[in-house]
Amino acid sequence: MRLYEQKNWWKRFLLLSALAIGGFSLWYTHGLVKKLEHEEEKKVLLWANATKALLKSEGDFNFLLDIIKDNETIPVILVDDQGKFVSNRNLDSVRSENKKYLSEQLEIMKEQHEPIKILYDEKNNRYNYLYYKNSTILTQLKQYPYYQLSIIAVFILVSYFAFSSSRKAEQNQVWVGMSKETAHQLGTPISSLNAWINLIRESDKAEQNEYLNELENDVKRLELITERFSKIGSAPELKSEPVEKVLRDAIHYLSSRTSEKVVFNLVNENPDTTALINISLFDWVVENICKNAIDAMTGEGKITMKISTEAERVLIDISDTGKGIASSKFKTVFKPGFTTKKRGWGLGLSLAKRIIEEYHRGKIFVKESSEKGTTFRIVLNA
Repeated sequence: MRLYEQKNWWKRFLLLSALAIGGFSLWYTHGLVKKLEHEEEKKVLLWANATKALLKSEGDFNFLLDIIKDNETIPVILVDDQGKFVSNRNLDSVRSENKKYLSEQLEIMKEQHEPIKILYDEKNNRYNYLYYKNSTILTQLKQYPYYQLSIIAVFILVSYFAFSSSRKAEQNQVWVGMSKETAHQLGTPISSLNAWINLIRESDKAEQNEYLNELENDVKRLELITERFSKIGSAPELKSEPVEKVLRDAIHYLSSRTSEKVVFNLVNENPDTTALINISLFDWVVENICKNAIDAMTGEGKITMKISTEAERVLIDISDTGKGIASSKFKTVFKPGFTTKKRGWGLGLSLAKRIIEEYHRGKIFVKESSEKGTTFRIVLNA
């Protein structure tokens, strides 16, 4: 329940952050627009004054013409006091002589800005009126944040649905894999129990004690499997355990259930090496790696486990003589659902990674691989 509450809080936080970023973008762009509008207004006033001076033939004639020609961005229309068009600038050159087009543009300019009055006949008190509208750059700048936010919103939505679909697919894969892993884990001891029961029924009393001992071993195995699955999702207890003994016990279990063509070898530089381990979960990791190794060797080859130490860490290298893994797959092999087996479900190494890195606070990775075999390295805290 706590996980879902945290998830909802994160969603709210991200939504508020997105709104804050969008609001800041709009506010900042609005400030730039206002500054640019002010600059354009100053340019239009300068242009109007130059036009006024030119009409009166005051000042440097060439200089005034340069000021008027310098306006290459702001659309303007000059009309007289009768409303007749006198001149225009920076409008569509093809349609600038069309009165209907000029009238439409004039209406737009009237909505955007108040006209600038230019007195050209003091005796008769006659004026020209200079209308103008925002430049193309200013218009685009006003629209830019909305386009930007729209694109970002679409990108976020597409990303959300893509990641959501991917997450759901991965969760489904994990659930399917977990159910199959459970069936697989339980299958071996259950089959064994059925076999022992049949043997007991057919045997005499002298042989029954031996069979009962084997039955007890399989029951313990079922208890171990139950313990493993019960610890997934909770913090397991770690104890200082002798690493060599833990690995030898795992080898003993595996060797009794695999082909005689698979040889196990254990190398230990320091017999007294201990590490913080939860045995039931750690055995699961070793089993998964070794079962993958046996599959890679097609049931025939050598598996070597080497124990070494480095500072406060214990290094366990598990090597096989299989067909190897491509370097591009070194990280992919630990993802749920990844498998090279025709009937595999790709959960073993994913569980191994979770057990080592999240529960044991260690590391697990492919140290090296070639056509001669693969080495997995497990790093534990001493």
